[in-house]
Amino acid sequence: MVRLTRIYTKTGDDGTTALASGERRSKDDLRIEAYGTVDEANSAIGIARLHTSGTIDEMLAAIQNDLFDLGADLATPSPPAGETLPYEPLRIVEPQVLRLERDIDLLNAELQPLNSFVLPGGTPGSAYLHLARTIVRRAERIAVALMAHETISVHALKYLNRLSDFLFVAARALNNNGAGDVLWVPGANRKD
Repeated sequence: MVRLTRIYTKTGDDGTTALASGERRSKDDLRIEAYGTVDEANSAIGIARLHTSGTIDEMLAAIQNDLFDLGADLATPSPPAGETLPYEPLRIVEPQVLRLERDIDLLNAELQPLNSFVLPGGTPGSAYLHLARTIVRRAERIAVALMAHETISVHALKYLNRLSDFLFVAARALNNNGAGDVLWVPGANRKD
């Protein structure tokens, strides 16, 4: 159980922060950027949930909890080869990815087919889920950049990839199962 007794520690005043391992890194380190962007996505989902209810809200609640797991995963670097951590790190696991896939399939089954790209908009909940989707895509790009330098969990990257798909489908579901989607009209404003 996490117990927070002090909110400010002053240890980050020098531009560094601690990973779960205790190692200190610059606040602009890719690992910090990755889990910070996951936290940002979680906040956007929280705003979207002000405009949801029922099944989608339940799905989003589970995702918000998963995103804290994902943050813990990304905040815990793998130890060097041949070494182990003194504790079992919290990692995203395959069942969390598979749950997202099931939820995507469930929501997608009710959606109208797409004839164009969807512009972010429609209902407030849909617009906020599109915002969360773009933040998740950024987190995924940062995680991929991090992978060029350090090992990250394969399931963490899969989770980010599926989550952006889920958020797209959920945004369409909140737009009356796609009937209220705002569609891109190529070249619509090119006239003089």
